[in-house]
Amino acid sequence: MQATAYTYDPETRSGQVLLDDGTPVPFDAAAFDAGGLRLLRPGQRVRIETEGDGETRRITLVTLQTF
Repeated sequence: MQATAYTYDPETRSGQVLLDDGTPVPFDAAAFDAGGLRLLRPGQRVRIETEGDGETRRITLVTLQTF
């Protein structure tokens, strides 16, 4: 699934992405670390993997979208 980086805190390595429908979804340090990234800037397109649905949806991986 694709999303857009919305917020990122380099101290906690956590933040939020916006899904294409505008829904914000938070991610934690474990999801950020799983993607192997060192930095994330708001506005970057990212690829995410999630588990769960609705209120229980959580991001398990955040990495840069490559074409």
